[in-house]
Amino acid sequence: KKGKRGIVENDLFKQDWRSRKKNQIFQYVVLKWALVLLIGLLTGLVGFFNNLAVENIAGFKLVLTGDLMLQKRYFTAFLAYGGCNLVLGATAAALCAYIAPAAAGSGIPEVKAYLNGVDAYSILAPSTLFVKIFGSILGVSGGFVLGKEGPMVHTGACIANLLGQGGSRKYHLTWNWLKYFKNDRDRRDLITCGAAAGVAAAFRAPVGGVLFALEEAASWWRSALLWRTFFTTAVVAVVLRALIEFCRKGKCGLFGQGGLIMFDLSSNVPSYGTQDLIAIIILGVIGGVFGGLFNFLLDRILRVYSIINERGAPSKILLTITISIITSACSYGLPWLAACSPCPVGSMEECPTIGRSGNFKSFQCPPGHYNGLASLFFNTNDDAIRNLFSRGTENEFHMSSLFVFFIAIYCLGLVTYGIAVPSGLFIPVILAGATYGRIVGTLLGPMSDIDPGLFALLGAASFLGGTMRMTVSVCVILLELTNELHMLPLVMLVLLISKTIADCFNKGVYDQIVVMKGLPFMEAHAEPYMRHLVASDVVSGPLISFSGVEKVGNIVHALRITGHNGFPVVDEPPVSEAPELVGLVLRSHVLVLLSGRNFMKEKVKTSGSFVLRRFGAFDFAKPGSGKGMKIEDLDFTEEEMEMYVDLHPITNTSPYTVVETMSLAKAAVLFRALGLRHLLVVPKTPGRFPIVGILTRHDLMPEHIHGLFPNLRKSH
Repeated sequence: KKGKRGIVENDLFKQDWRSRKKNQIFQYVVLKWALVLLIGLLTGLVGFFNNLAVENIAGFKLVLTGDLMLQKRYFTAFLAYGGCNLVLGATAAALCAYIAPAAAGSGIPEVKAYLNGVDAYSILAPSTLFVKIFGSILGVSGGFVLGKEGPMVHTGACIANLLGQGGSRKYHLTWNWLKYFKNDRDRRDLITCGAAAGVAAAFRAPVGGVLFALEEAASWWRSALLWRTFFTTAVVAVVLRALIEFCRKGKCGLFGQGGLIMFDLSSNVPSYGTQDLIAIIILGVIGGVFGGLFNFLLDRILRVYSIINERGAPSKILLTITISIITSACSYGLPWLAACSPCPVGSMEECPTIGRSGNFKSFQCPPGHYNGLASLFFNTNDDAIRNLFSRGTENEFHMSSLFVFFIAIYCLGLVTYGIAVPSGLFIPVILAGATYGRIVGTLLGPMSDIDPGLFALLGAASFLGGTMRMTVSVCVILLELTNELHMLPLVMLVLLISKTIADCFNKGVYDQIVVMKGLPFMEAHAEPYMRHLVASDVVSGPLISFSGVEKVGNIVHALRITGHNGFPVVDEPPVSEAPELVGLVLRSHVLVLLSGRNFMKEKVKTSGSFVLRRFGAFDFAKPGSGKGMKIEDLDFTEEEMEMYVDLHPITNTSPYTVVETMSLAKAAVLFRALGLRHLLVVPKTPGRFPIVGILTRHDLMPEHIHGLFPNLRKSH
């Protein structure tokens, strides 16, 4: 697991910036904005393509089943419905299991860890992107209780990564002019923009996307990022708007008003009184309790699933098929329990609904009647949410239907998340929350002036707050989805209550998954027990340092026996008067330098000009994922091993250092705030060797610290 670093300041880098001409610097700035524009365009297109595909595949499936039911061929209808779901689900699982296992799940925890500095294997690879897009379409069309919203964040990040590293060498798609972005800071910025664009494309919520990136995804934020992400999400919003206008003309098959969830609730301004505030507080409490419970159960289920999934691809596919059959049985079987209701008089929509989306599904009912539960189960998830959020439909759903639907969605949402299909948690959570919001709204109907559709919105907010623990971004996303600005104070209140209550039980759902996947995530705050330790306590030894002009044999030996990514460089007499710390040299840079084979017979300091002549700064640029040189690739003769090489030109002369007596809590906060990979620990007293050790992400992990000091209990 590789960490992150910012810009490395060595002679080469300084020389490179000095030699850049005005037009090159201009090219760099223009490129940055052009890439951000491209990320926005591509993510918008992918988001639209996802919706188009889901609406058409799921629409075809629902129309086929509906036609069979009108002919009273109920069993054949179930076979057609379940069969379609099974094929779609199994295909998605096969893609995930055989091509890109990293694409399963929502991908938000992985993007979050990446932006924190954990570069996990193949998490943003082109194959992951491909499987994420198609697996997500198949999974959502296959009727699973999952959303395409979480995977869109991962998709956006993958698109940004692909553009940021100049394409993919493995698939022979590379652009040389993108080589400016081979440092970590630019790459991280682009991926943050990609994650924001993903949310914007999923919910058509551009501001929500920016806030999501700020609140949940990025660990490391600076003001320039704010308007770069804002620009990206604006591009996404424009692209989606244009494409939807194009579809309004009916050129997109079954893609009607549906697809991108847009619920326009604002018709009349509701006034709310004191009794409504009590209802809001109740909703917040329910959301907090249900959210905490959801995270607890999900954690348990994911642990069981990971044992099943580790057995290999066939068992992953089998698990997916099992869940698919259960889901089909629930969504086809449960509506039979609901009674038929006569169509409401003077309703705006046709009743019963012919075709696919709509509030009034006839299912097995006689003409002029509809089945309320079927209108929730027998729809795409987006349409079900639209039905729950709909206004002026106080008596449309029976209490019993809502209860059945809530229990089914809550349980199915839990068991569906861990299967090998790209799956988002947003939609199941919004569905379950909107359902119990509507239940509370119907119960309080006589006392309250607020429409049950608005209660559904508040319920969705409370459950999102309880599971995801995001407040600002969820609030803005919901308001952008529903155009309900006057609901802002109520949504804020509900979110604050549900987050506060759920925080008493456990962590947010994405944080839990990061911990469960064993990704070494650095929290924003230091743990209390760190205050009792100092920086030199946890440095894992033994320290390997190089002198400024070092023997080739020593370097090769050090690289072979350790996996360290950075080595301190120390000048000793006669090169300098007293031992002094020159800086830090990175493993990848040493390998590039050794491959140039510019070795010397004597141990003398050079001007370093040969490095500048021989290599450009781009030779030392960070390679794409999984590429880069390895020590095993280099072979040296006995004679070369006895020669010397000057490390000064490639040494980062301004590494971050802390004094050995600094409290570990302070060092940990510094490490994360600066997005570091190495933090050098220097001695406090003069006359000693100029470096005590290096702090890395591994040294700051709780497991490592508790391993060194078993008596340090977390109770401190």
